[in-house]
Amino acid sequence: MTIQERCKKYLEMTSEALRLVKISPSKESFLNKVATDFIEMCNNYLKDATFFYEKGDYENSLAASSYAYAWLDAGVRLGILSATGDYKRFTQYS
Repeated sequence: MTIQERCKKYLEMTSEALRLVKISPSKESFLNKVATDFIEMCNNYLKDATFFYEKGDYENSLAASSYAYAWLDAGVRLGILSATGDYKRFTQYS
């Protein structure tokens, strides 16, 4: 798999995961703001990844999409984001 193909795969995988996750804490909870920040960080890194991909800067695209996915994965692991029952995409406790 070329780096360009890998970038495209990570962009798609992260975009799909972002569509699936939901914020778990109630709106009144401080953790709701934390979860919102995690989603925002994911969105920002995903935008960067797309920008780099479109420029042909595949190394930075791959790095940014990896960071984007890591924010989602960490949020699910912490319990502030819900993976709506699809935990195969995210790190799980053993």
